[in-house]
Amino acid sequence: MNNTITLNLPYPISANRYWRSFVPRGHQRAIVTLSDEAKAYKERVNLMAWQQGVRAPIDGRVRVHIQLYPQRPQDWAKRARKDPLNWDDTVQCIDLDNARKVLYDALKDVAFGDDKWIRADSAERMEPDEHGARVVVTISAMPNLPVPQASLLDGVAA
Repeated sequence: MNNTITLNLPYPISANRYWRSFVPRGHQRAIVTLSDEAKAYKERVNLMAWQQGVRAPIDGRVRVHIQLYPQRPQDWAKRARKDPLNWDDTVQCIDLDNARKVLYDALKDVAFGDDKWIRADSAERMEPDEHGARVVVTISAMPNLPVPQASLLDGVAA
């Protein structure tokens, strides 16, 4: 089993477009379901993970790192000349928290069993480059370490 998976995936859709709610005729409560766009994104992530060699999700605890690359605008060179250190702050980009939510749902049962197994995560917004909008996700298995408080339970009846 591979202990680390790195995937180059399409740029996540907005969490605002991921879910769809509606009130069925004759009902009083709204139903929330995945949008057609969300279903298409999940299918694309699943296919791309397969194409990149993922055959089974990592079992158990995982660490996830996200590198989010927004689309580089056509006037990026002009922006960079004007503000070489911070030009990319003006580039439109989904916020990292929304990217996480969408990615975790799309990667469930593909790269890890469920997002409940994510024990550590980190994310960073990257400077746009010539490779286009995308997200690079690295998922690593985490070993089960002894619980520090376990010794306190020695001799305690269950």
